[in-house]
Amino acid sequence: MKNPLEYKNLHLVSSAIIVISVGLIYGVSPSTILPKIFGFTVDDLELKNIFRAIMGLYFALGIYWIVGARNTKYWKGTTITNIVFMGGLVFGRLISTIIDGWSPQYGVGMILEMIYMFWGIYNINKYESW
Repeated sequence: MKNPLEYKNLHLVSSAIIVISVGLIYGVSPSTILPKIFGFTVDDLELKNIFRAIMGLYFALGIYWIVGARNTKYWKGTTITNIVFMGGLVFGRLISTIIDGWSPQYGVGMILEMIYMFWGIYNINKYESW
């Protein structure tokens, strides 16, 4: 039988893998990759800098979540940051959906982010107290 702590940490590890992967998409070569995926050009130096800063933020959070999955001392803090991060993305995408309409590309992401947010809330309620 699997250790329940492995299930508890699956939330953080899978979130980290996804967020670090998305960070790579945003920041490795924004002027090459982003036009192919999103259909807009990234030629301006400041825009490239913004996407690489987002990549750095995604890397930092992903690494932090892995630390929390490996060290119980940090688990609660990493889970709360994961809930806040995913919830913030969901909130922003809901606002965009209401104002701008449904995005097939980001709509799926919003649903997955919502699942991760509720998964984190479930885990913190099950394994820790707020």
